[in-house]
Amino acid sequence: MSYKIGLVGKPSVGKSSFFNAATMNDVPEGAYPFTTIDPSVGEAYVRVECAAPEFGETCTPETGFCEGGTRFVPTKLVDVAGLIPGAHEGKGLGNQFLTDLNEADVLVHVVDFSGTTDVEGEATEGHDPREDIAFLEDELDQWYLGVLEKGIERYRTGYHGADKDVEVSLAEQMDAFGITKDEVKQVVLAQGLDLDPDTWTEPDRLELAREIRKRTKPMVVAANKMDTPEAQANFAEITADPDYDHLTVVPVSAHAEKALKKADEAGVVDYTPGASDFEVVGDVSMEQKTGLERIRDFVTEYEGTGVQRALEAALFGELGAVAVFPGSSKGVVTDEGKVLRDCFLLPPNSTTEDFAYFLHTDIGDGLLHGIDCRSKRQIGADHELDHRDVVEILTTN
Repeated sequence: MSYKIGLVGKPSVGKSSFFNAATMNDVPEGAYPFTTIDPSVGEAYVRVECAAPEFGETCTPETGFCEGGTRFVPTKLVDVAGLIPGAHEGKGLGNQFLTDLNEADVLVHVVDFSGTTDVEGEATEGHDPREDIAFLEDELDQWYLGVLEKGIERYRTGYHGADKDVEVSLAEQMDAFGITKDEVKQVVLAQGLDLDPDTWTEPDRLELAREIRKRTKPMVVAANKMDTPEAQANFAEITADPDYDHLTVVPVSAHAEKALKKADEAGVVDYTPGASDFEVVGDVSMEQKTGLERIRDFVTEYEGTGVQRALEAALFGELGAVAVFPGSSKGVVTDEGKVLRDCFLLPPNSTTEDFAYFLHTDIGDGLLHGIDCRSKRQIGADHELDHRDVVEILTTN
């Protein structure tokens, strides 16, 4: 599992419900702040169309599973401890929150679109979800700004006694965010700023921090509780507002996803995660039937519960990850008779060489070339891999 998705949001918005629905873990859920104190880590899945049928085979995955020609590839999901205003100043669980959050590659911000929890996570009515979206972005921007200011001070004082370009000092200070000096320079110039922090105004510095945050902590908004009329009305209004065009907002009902998965486990329904319909296959009471039909109406209208879509929008949409299947000398079958036993998620623009090193350092060190198992053609070390490629790596090791 090469990627980590951070699940974030204020208390009591259904964040733990989303986590449980995605992972089928059983972390505590409750309508009060700080239900989650320590981050919960679980295995969630993203869908990839399986390549095995193209080779006339049925896959035998060793990680994840395959259902109806769809491969469910594992990824790590972290339910980060509750967030409150002032987290960037250390309030509440702020310092721990920021530490845990910084380990995530991409964020899914769970927002209560029904408006029934206020900014502190307390029960209310008519709360505007826009405030929650802005609240998290502002907290992160202020956190990044604090680190950026330290980088500016590092540059001004000639930290370590060497004359350095400003982008070098900023990249060193913001190294934990995974940004390089070239990327810092690119962002500074894209903002129309000179490479001289003495010319930057306070708004300039905040906007620079915001742009670095967007680049290093991309985010998807999971519009939760969308099975309520209030949430649906808020969703329609917010997604029509051009101020939110920079965000991917996915309609979600974590409650519906968890209910369907539990019913599937109990043999009551036949449900594939992320599907826009399901089949009732067991005996149900009239009350259960009514509840399932309400869920059916929702998943039909919104093309699923949204839990899978939110995770996939984060990894494939925001990060641009590509799924790659390791092939073998027999195409897709290993010497042990396994068929496409693995499927790995790699960064965008990954090459054959990157894939070899991802598999093992020794494989990368001894790389000769790759084979595209579909075309049987040889591919070089610098060949850029596409989503769903099936690649055999030939190595001296």
